[in-house]
Amino acid sequence: MTARQARPRTRALALCGAVGLLLGLTGCGGGSDDTKPPTAPPRASSAAPEPSVSPADPDAAEKTAVLASYTLMWVEQMKAYRRASAEGTRLERYVTADALGQFRNDLARMKAAGTVVRGDLAHDDTTVTAVDMDAQTPTATVQDCMDISKWQTYSTKKDQVLPMPSSQPRRYVATATAEKWDDGWIITEFTPDGSQSC
Repeated sequence: MTARQARPRTRALALCGAVGLLLGLTGCGGGSDDTKPPTAPPRASSAAPEPSVSPADPDAAEKTAVLASYTLMWVEQMKAYRRASAEGTRLERYVTADALGQFRNDLARMKAAGTVVRGDLAHDDTTVTAVDMDAQTPTATVQDCMDISKWQTYSTKKDQVLPMPSSQPRRYVATATAEKWDDGWIITEFTPDGSQSC
């Protein structure tokens, strides 16, 4: 057992909130039967957040490392969302064991519903808003503007794109918390806020 697996978590983790928010609002099925599948194939990868770090910042190197872990977490998540399976991903490198368990539960629901993700998830204005290197376990907070306008939930059972509800925001703020462990920064919480557009 590794330190990452053994490390207890006392706060609730919401790493899979973005998928939960989307799946909750789009549902696992439904929609009209006249929805056509996309005419163009989806792009191979999601847009990665652009680092936003001031060069004069004494924590610039740590902020860059936090953003790198956050970006790689999303790269691995999108691989899993496209197949409704975490198999073959390195997601466990970027999230806690508890968060990975929640993520796998979301993937199991997607698989049972016969849905996968197509298209891209874009990240705009991704910044590290706080770093505490003096804490016993250093922490950081990331703020991201999630853009799901090119994200599609696709039903493999119906062979069609499931429409998003009109009330689903296409751009909204999300916040992530990270901790610096021996082998680097790891995401401990992810909280989307569908009520806060960006």
